[in-house]
Amino acid sequence: MKTVVVATHNAHKLAEIEMTMKALLGPGIELVQVDGTAPVEDGATFEENALIKARAAFRDSGQPSLADDSGICVDALDGAPGVHSARYSEDGSDSANLALLLANMKGATNRAATFVCAVAFVTKNGERVVRAEWPGVLRAVAKGKNGFGYDPIFAPNGVTGTAAEMSALEKAALSHRGRALGLIAPAVNRYFQSTN
Repeated sequence: MKTVVVATHNAHKLAEIEMTMKALLGPGIELVQVDGTAPVEDGATFEENALIKARAAFRDSGQPSLADDSGICVDALDGAPGVHSARYSEDGSDSANLALLLANMKGATNRAATFVCAVAFVTKNGERVVRAEWPGVLRAVAKGKNGFGYDPIFAPNGVTGTAAEMSALEKAALSHRGRALGLIAPAVNRYFQSTN
């Protein structure tokens, strides 16, 4: 069996990655999660943090490794929370992060925001990183029970409702993570074709 290590401890992210990649990868390629020490994500960009995680997983497992780093960039906050999206509030929980963002946006007229995702793939043959974005606006009130993180207040451009009101399949087809995984999947397939 050909395996790709997915470097994440976030169950929601893992589920989205597995659902999307299963549809994009060639036969016989399995995604696995390997327990390892989470590296310090001290990169200045999503790309740097994705590489930090994928490199650590590759170093720990010796297997081809995939990692994403994602977050929301808000125009009125000069791009914040950005790479600090998962650790935006003091306790770093989804509910606290969302509440802090809503508080910081109180009274803001420019509510444009963009979800960003960088995905890194690291193997013995080298590294590849891709990036995708999902533009939209921030709602003042959370709506929807699906998704996670900032999904309940993010209304994607061209979509009625928030990301948390979309089905998992709808979100995978349109989201920053779904798009980035679509960009990295050919590199994963090429790697395994070249090592057959």
